[in-house]
Amino acid sequence: MMLKKGLCFVVSAPSGAGKTSLCRAVLEEMPDLQFSISHTTRQPRAGEVEGRDYFFVDDDAFKEGIEKGEFLEWAKVHGRYYGTSKKQIEAWTDKGVDVLLDIDTQGAEQLQRASAEGVYIYILPPSFDILKQRLTHRRSDAPEEIERRLKKAGDEIRCYHRYHYLIVNEDFETAKKNLQAIILAERARLRTENRSWVEGQFICRL
Repeated sequence: MMLKKGLCFVVSAPSGAGKTSLCRAVLEEMPDLQFSISHTTRQPRAGEVEGRDYFFVDDDAFKEGIEKGEFLEWAKVHGRYYGTSKKQIEAWTDKGVDVLLDIDTQGAEQLQRASAEGVYIYILPPSFDILKQRLTHRRSDAPEEIERRLKKAGDEIRCYHRYHYLIVNEDFETAKKNLQAIILAERARLRTENRSWVEGQFICRL
């Protein structure tokens, strides 16, 4: 009997579009979904917890992980490194657990270039002006950092066509329901490996 392989839901967005908040809200209501905790070299923001939001490491430790091939994807964003543990993801998906990856556009592009299987979902703000307001109002970055993030957002938004799904985060509850709907639909979609799993579960018993 074959074990159904877990799905990877890759969620990306420009900084300030609400990607992380949406992922957290969905995870609270879908406990059978596992969150991929990224490694990063940036400093924790207020309220962030080691091992829950990120694994916070220094530059040397991260670069060592790159050299050893420990990351499924990694990127340098706004001067800081971010990466996804290959071992962690494979351990979950091999057990049939679905995983939610909250990663940067650069990281998602690496996965796509490597032909990594996944469901790619892009989150957009309603407008560029609203994105600027959100980055300014959260008061976690200096003005020069906000300008750098806005400049990068303009480049990242042009990548939306590489994704399977697009969600505009104008109303948070609506955007959350749309993300949940995508996850549920993809779980029900029949794939080649799912056919083998179904046959193992039912057909062989007839």
